[in-house]
This record gives sequence, C-alpha cells and structure tokens, in this order.
Amino acid sequence: MRLLLIRHGETPGNVLGQLDTAHPGPGLTALGTRQAAALARSLANEPIDLLYASTLIRTQITAAPLATDRGLDVEVLEGLREIEAGALEKATDRESHLRYLGTVFGWAEGELDRRMPAGPSGHDFFERYDASMTRIAEAAAAASTGGPVSVAVVSHGAAIRVWAGLRAANREPGFAARHVLENTGIVALDGDPDAGWRLIHWDGSPVGGLALTDPTAADPTTADPADRTP
Repeated sequence: MRLLLIRHGETPGNVLGQLDTAHPGPGLTALGTRQAAALARSLANEPIDLLYASTLIRTQITAAPLATDRGLDVEVLEGLREIEAGALEKATDRESHLRYLGTVFGWAEGELDRRMPAGPSGHDFFERYDASMTRIAEAAAAASTGGPVSVAVVSHGAAIRVWAGLRAANREPGFAARHVLENTGIVALDGDPDAGWRLIHWDGSPVGGLALTDPTAADPTTADPADRTP
C-alpha cells in the first residue's frame, strides 16, 4: 500500500500560534482554502484509490476538493485526529509550545510513557492512530485488484510527524523533530501494519509551492522545539 499523509490547510489557530486540538476545531483561512484547491491540482497525476480524514473539520474541508476531483467519498476516522494538548489547549506562549513539542517528539523516539499535561500518553496516541491505519490497510486490501493501492489521509501536523517518525523503519533518531510539515505538506510511505512502513519522501512545504506559505503565521507545530525563540 502507498500511503500519503497530508497535513490540512491553514487554520485561524495556525495563524495565531495556538495549540488548537479540540473537536470539532476551526475551518480554514482564505489561504487554507487556496491550499486545499492547490492540493487537488498538485496531485492530479497521483493515483488515489481511497481517501480519509479525521473528525476535525479542517481535514474534511481540505480533502473536499480532492474528493470532488477524483469522485471519491471521504471516510472520517476518529483515530486520525490531532494529538490533544490537554491542559495546554489554546496556549500561545513559548513555554507551552516547548512542552507540547517536547512531549510528542519524545514519543517519536519511543518514550511512550510520557504524558501531555492532563492529556494523553504516547501509548494512547499510537493505539488509536495505529488502529486507524489497520482499518485503512484492511480497506486497501479489499479494494485491491492485484496491483498496489494508493491511499490519501488528511490528518494533522504533529500527529503525522510523530506517527511517521516512529513507525517508518528507515528513519534516523530525531527525524520527526528535525523535519517540518507545513500546511498541505505530504509524507509518503510504503508498507502496511504487518510488514512495516518505509518512508519514501517527506515534502514539508505546501504542495502548491512556496507562494502558498504564510511566513507571518506563528504555527507552533512547524519547527524543532530547540529552534523556538522567545
């Protein structure tokens, strides 16, 4: 199975630098809407057989142009949601950003006992994200006619970085923390839950090009924690 993990388009929370993880969450900014449209155009030559999104509406809005273009339904899976910020929800200060990122990137290095303040542990996150990937792999196997099946999943920045950072067998230590994933950036992997996953490429920039970046946004999930400045 070929798996494309796509971060949603820009949200108001991204612009404000909020740890914005609660359900159902905000929609997209005007730029985020353009990013979603560009996503469908940019993937015009990419085979996609199945399309998924999380329960947070920003992923479903991002997936909608691609679904329309391909004539696909968007299946919503609860386990694909963003990593909950717990007591840090809506925080915009540097200390909270560092605590959130330090926790989740610890998970990407296998420190799954670490827990978000009043929030989930790494075990909690991987249990529900892995369960969604198992369900997706089962659907891909059922849809296969003998050839490879390509699946697009619109999810969230921290969730994608952390899950791929630990589950990809061919990544080096610290990979997830060092590789950013801006809105509509894509991480591609081959494999399945039984055979394991291999990272093919990590395109951290918006798929429509740098013209669709927002250099003024204070998005807390697009950097290595060590790079954060006051």
